[in-house]
Amino acid sequence: MKNAIVIIVFLFVMKPILPVLEYVLNYDYIVKELCENKAKPETNCNGKCHLMKELAKASENNTPVSSEKKVSHSEFEVLFIQKLASLEVVTLNFPIQKAINTKYSDGYFYENSTTTFHPPTV
Repeated sequence: MKNAIVIIVFLFVMKPILPVLEYVLNYDYIVKELCENKAKPETNCNGKCHLMKELAKASENNTPVSSEKKVSHSEFEVLFIQKLASLEVVTLNFPIQKAINTKYSDGYFYENSTTTFHPPTV
């Protein structure tokens, strides 16, 4: 079962390459019999015209049918709007402290603040 699935997937992947493979395998026959430009050797067609036709056929078969029918879909987004209740602004009254502490205390101790600094001598 697994091998069958692998083979089917392989064939689907290789389907666009099959005309090129056929061209390579039957190159001599295509150049001598199927080439449309046999009378014009200066074009150096060598059967490429037949290959292009086969590739065009393969690409036509690959186009989905749904691409021909364009269906327009429209979407509507339904919105529900509800009016908000009126907002009440509440003012909060905090007691204001009128007395400010004016006593400033500098708790930092300056050690040897009376002496002058002398750099070390060498």
